[in-house]
Amino acid sequence: MPNDITVNCRSCFKRFVFSSEEQEFFNSCGLSNSPKRCHNCRLVSRVQRVSGDSAQTTEVPCAECGTRTVVPFVPRNGKPIFCNNCFRNNRLKGQDSQAM
Repeated sequence: MPNDITVNCRSCFKRFVFSSEEQEFFNSCGLSNSPKRCHNCRLVSRVQRVSGDSAQTTEVPCAECGTRTVVPFVPRNGKPIFCNNCFRNNRLKGQDSQAM
């Protein structure tokens, strides 16, 4: 299993972790290069590519860890918004509890 790699985002210049799980996913998709942008910047770039520069993105704090994250919508109804890592961890916890 590969080790986690720390990468500098070329858009926001923040450091992010390219986890071993993400590396395995990239390899399974036939992608040989590591990402150049963090998850938030990749999301913003993808939304802008699909719907043009007028696409709405909102920066909000993660309800669990407080990290600033970007979502492609305006949050409503007071529902919690999670960063990519917390969302994935919560989903894995839900799968574990359903398996029991």
